[in-house]
Amino acid sequence: MITRAALALILSSASPALAEDLQLAFPLDCTLGQDCHIQQYMDQDPSAAAHDYRCSGLTYDGHKGTDFALPDRAAMAAGVTVRAAAAGMVKGLRDGMTDGAPLSEVQGRECGNGVVIDLGRGWETQYCHLKRGSLRVTEGQEVAVGDALGLVGQSGKAAFPHLHLSLRHHGNPVDPFAPEGKGCEEEPAKSLWEDTPPYRPGGLIALGFADRIPSYDEIKAGDAHHDTLPEDAPALVIYGYSYGTQKNDVLRLSLAGPSGTVIERDVVLEKPQAQSFRAIGKRAAAGTWPAGRYRGTVTLLRDGRVIDEKTGALTVQ
Repeated sequence: MITRAALALILSSASPALAEDLQLAFPLDCTLGQDCHIQQYMDQDPSAAAHDYRCSGLTYDGHKGTDFALPDRAAMAAGVTVRAAAAGMVKGLRDGMTDGAPLSEVQGRECGNGVVIDLGRGWETQYCHLKRGSLRVTEGQEVAVGDALGLVGQSGKAAFPHLHLSLRHHGNPVDPFAPEGKGCEEEPAKSLWEDTPPYRPGGLIALGFADRIPSYDEIKAGDAHHDTLPEDAPALVIYGYSYGTQKNDVLRLSLAGPSGTVIERDVVLEKPQAQSFRAIGKRAAAGTWPAGRYRGTVTLLRDGRVIDEKTGALTVQ
């Protein structure tokens, strides 16, 4: 394992040329905070503990890249293009692995379907967990910035659809958010991104409505949310789907309709979770709901501060 001091020395010696000659473009056809999010950053802690480049816990021990996640499997099925973040030559690739296969079938192939691109001067990028059958490049092919490589998938060791992007210099992992390796106590003075994605210490993936408490698999599949419900729906439920939450975070859920507030509650989260959901609901007292427009809000709070918020509308007819 590379110590933090050794990594800092490697990065500091390379960073002047790096800052001038290498910058990464955003690697997906999606908009952060809307239809994708950064689920995990690179682990900056050389010990068994883990923290990202902002000293927060949006990573896990030994994570060597950045994970760009889709909201659900429905988004993966619709297709989100992975694009080359930097120009180079395709050094290696793999396709044909099943999306969502059990871990017992991916030992030694944790990256899943992927592409490695040689950028020259000892630099390379690796793109992991691509959708089976989606790769659009061949070994030895020269690619330009923005060229399509494939589609986001869930192949290899992947609990949800996402792209894992790694950057390496002579085999050593480099965090494009903090290439100088000065530690997480201060905000990095530079990054290797053309346009650095804003840092979010967790957030909301989705807000949704249903007529019962949905299962977690329905939410991850993208099958739980309803835009409309009938007047005789057995219940009205609002849920918030979140990522990167910490112990004692608060998920504030509220639903209001034509007759005023239907239900609202603050849910205190009991432990850190990479992804999770919470839902609240109410049964119809008179057997039916007033027809019309209902508005829901989900807010994620940490130490009393708003981390993220989403609103949505439901029609009862």
